[in-house]
Amino acid sequence: MSKKIMIVDDEPDILFTVGQVLETSGYEVIKASNGTECIEILNQLPNTPDLVLLDIMMPEISGWDVAAKIKENPKWKEIPIVFLTAKGDVMSIGMGNLSAADYIVKPFDIKDLKERVDKVFKK
Repeated sequence: MSKKIMIVDDEPDILFTVGQVLETSGYEVIKASNGTECIEILNQLPNTPDLVLLDIMMPEISGWDVAAKIKENPKWKEIPIVFLTAKGDVMSIGMGNLSAADYIVKPFDIKDLKERVDKVFKK
């Protein structure tokens, strides 16, 4: 059974590109275009995703807040989060690495993204 990855990003190009890469790598992909939609989808899914790829800078609710909501929920708290964001400042990277399985800064290399996602599942 393939691993299920949720991609949360407000940029349609990122959702499409990352989704294509992961699907061709054998992963099942669920897409959400913002944090509110992410939480709604998580509430509706019978089984939680195996990983959430999460943008930080999004309208309505930030990726930081979405990550906090995921970690607060007993049903979701074990889902690894990988931040995939344009926020490349030292403080954000430090905070992200403390609270997430990985922190990938945009623009990113597709091959590197796939390798880092694979690595999360090998931990």
